[in-house]
Amino acid sequence: MSVTSRGNSATVHQRRFGALVLRLALYSTFCGVFFIIGVEIGRQRSNDSVSSNSGQIEKETESFDQSVDRSHGKIQGVMPMPVISQPGEMGKPFKPTKLSEEQKQRIKDGYSNNGFNQYVSDLINIERSLPDIRQSRCKEPGRHLTNLPKTSIIIIFHNEAWTVLLRTVHSVINRSPPELLQEIILVDDNSTMSHLKGQLDTYMRRFVKVKIVRAPGRVGLIRARMLGADIATGEVLTFLDSHVEPTTGWLPPLLDRIARNFTTVVVPIIEVIDQDTFEFVYDSDPALLKEPFVGSFDWSLTHTWILLPERVKAEINDTSEPYPTPTMAGGLFAISKRYWEYLGKYDPGFDIWGGENLELSFKTWMCGGRLEQVPCSRVGHIFRSKSPYKGREGVEYVKNNLIRLAKVWLDDYAQYYYMTIGNQSGKEYGDISRQIALRQRLQCKPFKWYLENIIPEIFIPGYGFAYGEFRNLGFGGKNCLDSTMDIKDTNVSPILFPCHKQGGNQMFTLTDNYEIRRDGMCLDSPGDDVITFPCHGAKGNQQWMYDISTKQIVHVVSQMCLTAASSSNVTMKPCDTSLTEQRWQLQNFRTKLRTDKFDFN
Repeated sequence: MSVTSRGNSATVHQRRFGALVLRLALYSTFCGVFFIIGVEIGRQRSNDSVSSNSGQIEKETESFDQSVDRSHGKIQGVMPMPVISQPGEMGKPFKPTKLSEEQKQRIKDGYSNNGFNQYVSDLINIERSLPDIRQSRCKEPGRHLTNLPKTSIIIIFHNEAWTVLLRTVHSVINRSPPELLQEIILVDDNSTMSHLKGQLDTYMRRFVKVKIVRAPGRVGLIRARMLGADIATGEVLTFLDSHVEPTTGWLPPLLDRIARNFTTVVVPIIEVIDQDTFEFVYDSDPALLKEPFVGSFDWSLTHTWILLPERVKAEINDTSEPYPTPTMAGGLFAISKRYWEYLGKYDPGFDIWGGENLELSFKTWMCGGRLEQVPCSRVGHIFRSKSPYKGREGVEYVKNNLIRLAKVWLDDYAQYYYMTIGNQSGKEYGDISRQIALRQRLQCKPFKWYLENIIPEIFIPGYGFAYGEFRNLGFGGKNCLDSTMDIKDTNVSPILFPCHKQGGNQMFTLTDNYEIRRDGMCLDSPGDDVITFPCHGAKGNQQWMYDISTKQIVHVVSQMCLTAASSSNVTMKPCDTSLTEQRWQLQNFRTKLRTDKFDFN
């Protein structure tokens, strides 16, 4: 399907849109998932094979001890000069060849246990070199304040692979100015792997600034982070996942923004560490760097990405400067401990993970703060295609968290979230009275203010010509247009399904831009078929009109009509007013748009 058939909407930034969509989908799914699995992971790095002997692991890592200054737990001087021929140096991909059957099995086991190629990780130096990928302006002298606050780095782990966790800790220590590093707090969320018990304790004793805290039981990412934050002594809290690699100069740009205003919350640019080859993947094309993405959300309350709006670009000199972002992905960020506690930390009623990133984003902006993305800070993160961990059966903790989020912070706009989940909010979300009282006590602004001022680009389902169910009047008039409209599944044909009046997959909007849309996905017709495709805003194959008199949905470019091919399938056919299969009843239809996009009246 050519780009031109999408209304010539291709621009230079679209080359990485697909990657960012995947990054979003994976991050939203696995950013905080640390579920218990009953397997042992002990195989570690060797020159040509993976050894599962912990004594051999310690022997292999002895060489790192010699450069450790135990007085402050910081490896002295600069990073050792990389041996470029070694696997993974300078972030290069490593693809082992001529593997034995045993090695192939170890690779398979690594994916099963971790969701990434542990075998490759074990062959790469835990202090491997990475390229300095900062823009030139980030390196200019005097760019940051000289008297920066110290930070506590808080890293939550659950059954993390040995070399990946060690590489995270070593890269933080090696690439952070020692005078800015108050401590590294490793919070063990009830790991069951033997290498994360005594072996980890023994290894980390070499670092005076590293503390290991064991949760009393399985508490989940959210509460584990709050546990780490409660014991932190740094002025700033910096949260990282346990499978990251910060790059050169990552920390001062974050602390600089907080030093200038303690109510500023900051996030680095998150780069990709390939799950298969451990390649450090980053944007270096100047054209792409001028078209950065920032965080957003959709009405299923999932974090998404959008291009930095032109109105924001007009306010900054260049894209190496920090710029506001409406939301954060949630895995990597820094916040002053003072502001963290002022905001009430995370909602203590949240369970495991899910929604905490949007909650902190919303209340940062609505309660007097500011959320920024800092381009001079770059951190690599392993994104897994699937989670290796098992969840608790029968507990919809993410849904319950999001219901709490909607009820406390979204005001009247919560209705759009309820429609995406089928208006089934239930009562399992718990008591929210304290969170409502917190919002009142802090005198936080309404969610309408957030939408109008922080993310006016947001798609609002209720602002359009119609929203709700699109009922086909053919075949007894009992069936509605139905589609998951999942951004991970493009080119999927919508179906007809018995109308259930629960929203969800049957909630659509005929927008003011003449799209049939849900969140970031639109109906698109490249020919005789109709599919779902990411909205591009350029009309073309995504432009539809509703004829009030005939009740037909007309595709403007082809002048074909959306037609029920059967009681379960839709297609495109020449418009024929005699066909009931081409007649549609649209819910909440209006002939004129509201004058205020954000007003419910």
